[in-house]
Amino acid sequence: MNDISASLVSFASDNWAGIHPEVLDAIAAANVGHAPAYGGDAWTERFEQLARTLFGADAEAFPVVNGTGANVLALQAALPRWGAVICAHTAHIHTDETGAPEKTGGLKLLPVEAPGGKLTPELVAREAWGWGNEHRAEPLAVSITQSTELGTCYTPDEIRALADQAHEHGMVLHLDGSRLGNAAAALGVSLRELTSDVGVDLLSLGGTKNGLLGAEAVVVLQPGSAPGLPYLRKMNLQLTSKMRFASAQLLALYEGDLWLRSASHANAMAARLAAGLEALAASGALSGVRIAQPVEVNAVFATLPAEVAARVRSQFAFGAWPTEPGLYRLMCAFDTRPEDVDALLAALAEG
Repeated sequence: MNDISASLVSFASDNWAGIHPEVLDAIAAANVGHAPAYGGDAWTERFEQLARTLFGADAEAFPVVNGTGANVLALQAALPRWGAVICAHTAHIHTDETGAPEKTGGLKLLPVEAPGGKLTPELVAREAWGWGNEHRAEPLAVSITQSTELGTCYTPDEIRALADQAHEHGMVLHLDGSRLGNAAAALGVSLRELTSDVGVDLLSLGGTKNGLLGAEAVVVLQPGSAPGLPYLRKMNLQLTSKMRFASAQLLALYEGDLWLRSASHANAMAARLAAGLEALAASGALSGVRIAQPVEVNAVFATLPAEVAARVRSQFAFGAWPTEPGLYRLMCAFDTRPEDVDALLAALAEG
């Protein structure tokens, strides 16, 4: 039997982290007596009001169970059955959701090779064609991830350019914001400045990767961009009956500055790790190390010698990245400690 009291120090994913203590307190505080089910409770009403404060007076928020569900629900609500979604080839909806947007959502994905995981209007244009052609799924949405699956960030100007292009062609812009907080913290901007202010129509608002037990939300930023979403939420198994506990978590994260504190800490730990790896490489203490992507948020992509990685992974959890032999992704979380980073660096330097 596995000993659940003893676990590896994890740099595998911010999903491995536990619940932030402030979030756990919020769940306990919501666990009082009876409250209306399916979103009729005071916590959900308060979160809906908060969403309008964060993203604009027209924002509508719909708590859901997980990120894949949020993405599928948002895109399915926005597109007709013949609609297609342009996305980066590394997008989570394309590589990590087991075909859910296509199998469950009934959507066609049009992936584009995107250096650094970021789409540009020029890249989108490669698949943005064929409207009115009954032989081709019609491109009606562009989906981007913030921060990207490769740990890079879209600036507000870059998002605005994509939104303008999408709207010019009658498409909506969807943002998978599973790590939106990390991007906003890194860029020094508000959540609104990365979403509604720059033309994003639909947002999958993340929470689990930033310390929640398991709560996300679909936020409709532009009225009318996702008709039927309340019904589809139920059809897609994303309408939780005891919604107050999901809403209480989202309130704990976004009502104050917890999202910013947690994301900033995770980003800082990744920067510490990247600096340590570069120092090991420069000193000759560890050869074969290369930072493969700019370290902008809480992800470090680095090449490591296979024998070193195998040895260190007996003490620390982190994953091999499938696109390149010898490339590994090391993720930091809200609860990653400086001493955890330093211990990993010391283990790598042991030779």
